[in-house]
Amino acid sequence: MNQHAKIEIRHSTCPHDCPSACALDIEVVEGRSIGRVRGSKKQTYTAGVVCAKVARYAERIHHPERVMFPMRRTGAKGSGQFARISWDEALDEIADRFNRAEREFGAESIWPYYYAGTMGLVMRDGLNRLTHVKKYSRFYQTICANVGRIGFAIGTGKIAGVDPREMALSDLVVIWGTNPVNTQVNVMTHAARARKERGAKIAAVDVYDNETMKQADIKILLRPGTDGAFACGVMHVLFRDGYADHAYMDKYTDCPAELEAHLKSRTPEWASAISGVPVAEIEAFAKAVGETKRTFFRLGYGFTRSRNGATQMHAANCIPAVTGAWQYEGGGAFFNNYALWHFNEAVIEGHDEIDKATRALDQSQIGRILTGDAEALLGKGPVKAMLIQNTNPMTVAPEQARVAQGFAREDLFVAVHEQFMTETAQMADIVLPATMFMEHDDLYYGGGHQHISVGPKLIDPPGECRSNHQVLQALAPRLGAKHRGFEMTPRELIDATLKLSDHGDIAGLEADIWRDLQPDFRTSHYLDGFAHPDKKFHFKADWAHPPFGQTMGDFDKMPSLPDHWAVIEHTDQAHPFRLATSPSRSFLNTTFNETPSSQAREGKASVMIHPLDAAALDIADGDAVTLGNTRGETTLTAVLFEGVRRGVLIAESVHPNKNHIGGRGINMLTGADTIAPIGGAAFHDNKVWIRKAAAA
Repeated sequence: MNQHAKIEIRHSTCPHDCPSACALDIEVVEGRSIGRVRGSKKQTYTAGVVCAKVARYAERIHHPERVMFPMRRTGAKGSGQFARISWDEALDEIADRFNRAEREFGAESIWPYYYAGTMGLVMRDGLNRLTHVKKYSRFYQTICANVGRIGFAIGTGKIAGVDPREMALSDLVVIWGTNPVNTQVNVMTHAARARKERGAKIAAVDVYDNETMKQADIKILLRPGTDGAFACGVMHVLFRDGYADHAYMDKYTDCPAELEAHLKSRTPEWASAISGVPVAEIEAFAKAVGETKRTFFRLGYGFTRSRNGATQMHAANCIPAVTGAWQYEGGGAFFNNYALWHFNEAVIEGHDEIDKATRALDQSQIGRILTGDAEALLGKGPVKAMLIQNTNPMTVAPEQARVAQGFAREDLFVAVHEQFMTETAQMADIVLPATMFMEHDDLYYGGGHQHISVGPKLIDPPGECRSNHQVLQALAPRLGAKHRGFEMTPRELIDATLKLSDHGDIAGLEADIWRDLQPDFRTSHYLDGFAHPDKKFHFKADWAHPPFGQTMGDFDKMPSLPDHWAVIEHTDQAHPFRLATSPSRSFLNTTFNETPSSQAREGKASVMIHPLDAAALDIADGDAVTLGNTRGETTLTAVLFEGVRRGVLIAESVHPNKNHIGGRGINMLTGADTIAPIGGAAFHDNKVWIRKAAAA
């Protein structure tokens, strides 16, 4: 950088699929490029800290391999052979193929597909407007948060908890089902502050000795999918040893006596046999929680990755209701603050055009949908055309063998709007160049905190890159799609959304920079009652009538009281190991896996295995190993690691498929079974075999 270059510090918000939604201070150099990116000290949750991958964002936004212009496929699908074309040619071809599919097979043969490559409301959710206006197949989101959200809200009545900044005021911070050193660095900022200023303890509950657990004072190492059993064992001790706050429960909960009776048989010995946690550690954890009124339960997205995740989240969330921790500053629980935003996206998404008679296809079952599974297609015809934004299903979706087979169909037309030539883009017929968040305006919220913000356009995009909204504006007249949202600029959409949501207007929010929506203490701690009609925290979950979402899966078989629901994918003689595919530090799903610094830090695609398990299979550290199950196989590098229970394997991050030996990625092994009660994807819930890879 020229030392005499003019540098202006501008504010923005990280748009990526992370609850932290960090407030950013960005160096804009000569109005044309990006320099350093720092966490803003002006916003009290970010508190001046940002993860290393976003701090190096200049490496990504100015990457030489960005897609810069529209392209048409010239070779076989997946060949990577494309030729440059004009925007008009690209848009005309997309519209022609969509219109042809609609004429021949009906509007529902077209399935616009997106997800959380950006969390900005305009650029993420605008594709729904086109779907609704045109009566294309709708999109039911299941890959990320459904399971955890419903598991939390089934107890509290809504998806909102204690102010997450109160971790700094806690005497015991329980970080459960999340590895914030890798995924939500700001959680560690506030937990570490409690330790430094109050002498607080940090407890970590997870399925491997990850970077967060290495910093913890209390470490609970579970077998995957057994959190509910551990939680019940803990609550058994709380009742048995007099730590349960009966006065609190009598006032604020639905059936404390019934819960206590139910837990009589859920002893630490019972919990230990299921979870693998020694009885003494269950007893000690319960004692620590019981003796520490200001215990803050920071519950994470690991719960959402298991077939029994909703029941596990509910069980964990019951603990602070038993102890009465919700009464105290620095006590209670938090998962996500979704209920705070009250965003009315009617204009962004075209709610006035929704026809609920059109099918809503499950995003997790894209492999089944594209290979003609009648149940996944909801008994209707095939998908013939797709426009994909903000996601990379050829790498991240479960059941990758089916996904690859589906995208290889010659009768399937696919347009992909992307920043890089991802493995999904390589399967496209048309590839369009996309902007990044500093190159367009958008509206953001922090799922892991309480702020909303406008992220303004800071620099012009390179080449011929266009935003998601610009693509929709250009396609709409070609498709005969009319809606006032297509006529508005992103800033006008933001302004309209804020006004519809009673959040003022765009000028006011920009003046605030970031607006804090955290309710007062009594509301955040449910001291005037929880959000159910009876004002009680529900130990007894009514899974058949969730407060949101559409019921699916075996919701009628879910235990109403906290328990271990044994629907996980259990090991068997052919598949003696349990595999969890946990998030890495330098990749975010498949975002950042194109940047050199992240690639260098993550290294080879690998799997952690306990040394005793490895020895029994004659596997040495660094050996190539193949993992498999009925869904497929993948080959990666073995890392001997004592920080897992025997019989458990951990594969961190979503490496590109091409980075795996043989080119088959980790999601060859993950399933797309429907998760009760409202859908989800069980990425951490897999039975597999492992063996030394055959010599090439």
